[in-house]
Amino acid sequence: MTKQIVFSEEANPPLPVYSQAVISGKTIYVSGSIGANKDKQLVPGGVQAQTRAALDNLTAVLKGAGVGRESVLKVNVYLTNLARDFAALNEVYLEYFPSNPPARTCIGVAALPLGAEVEVEAIAELP
Repeated sequence: MTKQIVFSEEANPPLPVYSQAVISGKTIYVSGSIGANKDKQLVPGGVQAQTRAALDNLTAVLKGAGVGRESVLKVNVYLTNLARDFAALNEVYLEYFPSNPPARTCIGVAALPLGAEVEVEAIAELP
């Protein structure tokens, strides 16, 4: 197996314990992104603002791998308050995947890094 590490200057810097993304074969595995800025501070504005920041970061990582959101096959979303935030998340999500959306799982979790309300990870494919 060969793997290629993806690093994008446009995306939030990863912690030393993971890569922004890894390519194996034609598959791109994008690490989870929370709604934080490059200084690792949560963006203000609640779950919708954090979702936008997470999806913008995901987009930057995908660009670093040479693809766009249209190449995303599967998305996993983690919410700390699924009952309250599911509809609000979906409003923003549709802005980023307006047609032919990827497969998706949305899971309620007890906590996320830095107290984030949402985290998004994805699997994409190279052309």
